[in-house]
Amino acid sequence: MPLGGRARVAWLVASLITIVGVGAASAVAVVIPRLMSFSNPDGTHTTLVSEPATRDNPFFQSLGTNGRTCVTCHAPEDGWSITPASVEALFVASSGRAPLFRTNDGSTSPAADVSTLSARRTAYSLLLSKGLIRVGRPVPSGAEFELVDVDDPYGFASADELSLFRRPLPSTNLAFLSTVMWDGRETAPGETIHADLLNQARGATIGHAEGRSPPLATLERIVRFESSLYTTQSRDDSAGALDTGGARGGPTWLALQRYHLGINSSQDRVRMPITLRVFTIFDAWASATGSMAAARQSVARGQAIFNLRRFSSRGSTCSSCHNAPNVGSNSTATLFDLGVSDEAFRAPDVPLYTFACRRGTLAGRTIRSTDPGLALTTGRCADIGKFKVPTLRGLAARAPYFHDGSAATLAAVIDFYDQRFAMGLTEVDKDDLVAFLRAL
Repeated sequence: MPLGGRARVAWLVASLITIVGVGAASAVAVVIPRLMSFSNPDGTHTTLVSEPATRDNPFFQSLGTNGRTCVTCHAPEDGWSITPASVEALFVASSGRAPLFRTNDGSTSPAADVSTLSARRTAYSLLLSKGLIRVGRPVPSGAEFELVDVDDPYGFASADELSLFRRPLPSTNLAFLSTVMWDGRETAPGETIHADLLNQARGATIGHAEGRSPPLATLERIVRFESSLYTTQSRDDSAGALDTGGARGGPTWLALQRYHLGINSSQDRVRMPITLRVFTIFDAWASATGSMAAARQSVARGQAIFNLRRFSSRGSTCSSCHNAPNVGSNSTATLFDLGVSDEAFRAPDVPLYTFACRRGTLAGRTIRSTDPGLALTTGRCADIGKFKVPTLRGLAARAPYFHDGSAATLAAVIDFYDQRFAMGLTEVDKDDLVAFLRAL
């Protein structure tokens, strides 16, 4: 039975409790269910925990000094991320004092006033409205570009520490990663994804939780737990159960999905055939019958559009970038500039940065961006605005979308792509694509 409302909060509280046996010399950890289901605006999402796990895992423990745990920003009820609705509920329940609300990265500036309830609501406005966490990063030494102007509504950002507001990526479906973090900053050349995830967990403990570097054994337990999670939408309010009628939705099928770095690309060392038909899980619904036939056929049509509808001068499809089979992440660690952080799409509540390119292929050019993305790792002008391709499974649970939460709904995501790349989608096409994406 999926959990909703207060039941979600109760589960989360329970997940932090260790049951102690009467007279026992040591604590007996509560076993985490193999399947966890939660309601969301479009139906139900379910997580399969593929390895035995208990709630005494350090993922659920406070390892720093500010009360936060990994689950603070990676909640199962929100698809292992956070959503504005949950943040708002937590703010009201705690008067903005719960561990999520900390000025090191939860507020619009580390110097934000949090002395009163009203001040805290203002200070945590981006966290409340879009579920955004502030990431502070400097312009790297030796970069091809120079920061020549900052328009920061909160009066803090500088070349020493840009304020970048980003959505917490889901800590599930990690078996299909090729890049760690939106800007790839934890993806070290020559290292394995496992090693990258260890570094991410270490950095999160030091930065987000304001603690010290945990022992390697602790980090290993965190990463092993995260890596055991598979999350998808399992039931759609219109199409019903997503693993019936020949469909292969749901987390159990996802856990069986074959994946390796470079799969379905020219970099594939296993030399499997390359195909644009990245998603096949709803093929059977193209000829669905019965009371849910219309909704299921819409999902199947959306899948076909995603796979095969060509746009742009290069003849790209959605599956060209989201190339990992039946997952929709990118298997080649390629980051892309969709234009989301361009000045033209800037919201007035986030900073705008002006960069002058001094060297490199874009020397002499001026670029204005709300978030340079990959460029703060590589130092290259050509990488300004580039971000990773996130997994598409479990999307319905974790709105809003894009790295900056600028698309409130899946319909807004489709509208952005349609306008940005002149896809020429009809309203029926858009509805079908939304039906498909929310069923993932």
